[in-house]
Amino acid sequence: MAIHLRSPEELEKMHRAGLVVHEVLQALRKFVRPGITTMDLEEEARRLIAGKPGKPAFKGYRGYPCVLCTSVNSEIVHGIPSPKRKLQEGDIVSIDFGMEVDGYYGDSAVTVPVGEIKPEVKKLLDVTRESLDRAIDKMRAGNRLGDVGHAVQSLVEQNGFSVVREFVGHGIGTKMHDEPNLPNYGEPGRGARLQEGMVIAVEPMVNAGRPDVRMRDEWTAETADGRPSAHFEHTVAITANGPWILTRPKAMTGPAW
Repeated sequence: MAIHLRSPEELEKMHRAGLVVHEVLQALRKFVRPGITTMDLEEEARRLIAGKPGKPAFKGYRGYPCVLCTSVNSEIVHGIPSPKRKLQEGDIVSIDFGMEVDGYYGDSAVTVPVGEIKPEVKKLLDVTRESLDRAIDKMRAGNRLGDVGHAVQSLVEQNGFSVVREFVGHGIGTKMHDEPNLPNYGEPGRGARLQEGMVIAVEPMVNAGRPDVRMRDEWTAETADGRPSAHFEHTVAITANGPWILTRPKAMTGPAW
């Protein structure tokens, strides 16, 4: 499949979708607290997008039933919101959300602590978040996909964690998932060369223990050893001026999350 290069006008359209994603995720981060269920998060997301342009990207995608993916503790990705899944003090919850606006997509995710969390779990979140920053910094024309994946893998493994290999970042544009795939591991100087106009959802998924994954159900992937996992994501465009994070306001600077 071909890798699509987006025009400045297309990137602006993707940014409009990304801004809705940003607004919703920022509100949901503040909404997280002990005692709520993951379905409460889902219902709050539905309330937040009511009346906004576009439509949620996940609901109905390959039969997925919800607006959000909510993955708790050992769940890595694609956790389905449930009224039976109550968040407790010390949990972490990854909230993944996407929007389609005028035919263009934005996709982002953040892992949120529920109250006070253990120091080792906080380190997991900090390292995963920083690995996303390092990956985004490599999203420059002339670099290669392996440079981006290596930026994640090297930091993660230096800190005693592991990267998930079954799930990867992906191209995004007029389709939710497009070429190229972006693994969170790799060798510098290897893989497709990055070009202006490429847009990729960069999303480190990092396990506290082993990288092995098992499927709890049709959708929910969890760590095989039952230890926690963290997930941070942004939709990033490669431009002449460097990486542009499309899933946050232009005026925002500093760490991606």
